[in-house]
Amino acid sequence: MSNIKEIVFATNNLHKLTEIKEIVGDKYKILSLKDIGCNEDIPETASTLEGNAEIKARYIKDNYGYDCFADDTGLEVEALNGEPGVYSARYAGEVHDSLANMRLLLENMKDKENRKARFRTVIALIQGDKLTLVEGIVNGEITCHPQGDNGFGYDPVFRPEDKQVTFAQMDSVEKNSISHRGRATEKLISILNN
Repeated sequence: MSNIKEIVFATNNLHKLTEIKEIVGDKYKILSLKDIGCNEDIPETASTLEGNAEIKARYIKDNYGYDCFADDTGLEVEALNGEPGVYSARYAGEVHDSLANMRLLLENMKDKENRKARFRTVIALIQGDKLTLVEGIVNGEITCHPQGDNGFGYDPVFRPEDKQVTFAQMDSVEKNSISHRGRATEKLISILNN
């Protein structure tokens, strides 16, 4: 009989699910929305990352009864006043097209000297009736051209601080060790273990 605890990660994004499972390892059994029979596309209607993460986590707790966590991640670019931010996944439209999002970002950055940016992940954890929010941030810059084939989303155009390569040029172990999601997940695991 296994003593590994189960918790639901409220996402339909297979890239995020894989990344979280790699970071968590065998400490917890991460259940996906598919695993619990949730096929709905949970709306993200908040104007903040914190709000969207909480909406998704509360939806699962209220409708399925599971303790769960949900995240929202944004790429915040200094020269674009924090854009795309909470709209990162749908920057170029509601279709969630990563290539179109990246193209629009590079187009909007073409005349900008300041390339500073940061990835920020907020995780909302609901255990029983308690809500806890944790955050992970990684600073870096936007490159002029996509580089690398790994990762997803904006990874080919984001170079973390003190690194010579983009997230998309790193393997998953290296990326997860320094990424925004990795940092937020480490805080999440620390809470779950207490």
